[in-house]
Amino acid sequence: MILTCRALLFDMDGVLIDSTAHVDRVWRRWAQERDVDPETVLAIAHGRRTVEVLETVAPHLATSQEVALLEARDGQDLAGIGPVPGAASLLEALPSGRCAVVTSATAPLARTRFGHAGLPDPEVLVSADDVTQGKPAPDGYLAAAALLGFEPRDCVVFEDAPPGITAGNAAGMRVVGVATTYDGEDLGGAHAVVRDLSNVSIEVVEDKLRVELTEAL
Repeated sequence: MILTCRALLFDMDGVLIDSTAHVDRVWRRWAQERDVDPETVLAIAHGRRTVEVLETVAPHLATSQEVALLEARDGQDLAGIGPVPGAASLLEALPSGRCAVVTSATAPLARTRFGHAGLPDPEVLVSADDVTQGKPAPDGYLAAAALLGFEPRDCVVFEDAPPGITAGNAAGMRVVGVATTYDGEDLGGAHAVVRDLSNVSIEVVEDKLRVELTEAL
């Protein structure tokens, strides 16, 4: 499949950075400590801001102190975090000003993970700190397009989780699902699904990006 666009917008966890086991570990430990069902938490934790996960699974614990605790644990426990296959080469192939990262993590945590994974610091980063509504709301992706100076219809989103796919679609963008955290059949709503970023290549043609997806699921 070939997509033509002007900018690529990436989720971070599960798309550029392999952190699924890490996220599961942090949330499972928290749930056990707070007597909350871990499976209920893990069913919605991927792709959402921490405060919104708390508001859903344990509203009485949705406090700034609890968010700070979880964020601190996220930043301290980096075991197993690394780049998703194909992430480094894809980012290297992109010209300046043509991509952004839109994450449900805070900016300091995002930059810590990029550094630990050996990936370049994003030129444009829209984090949990920059929006009042996280995914599945489209706010983060719309903000990223505006910062890059492109219309939403000219952007392609890469997402690994249902809330992010919903957000990209709501922003009026085409969405490519990345089947690293969920199976391909769980990524309904994506225009196409790939196993990871090693199935994505970029070519600059005049002023546009030619995005080729191989072995789409």
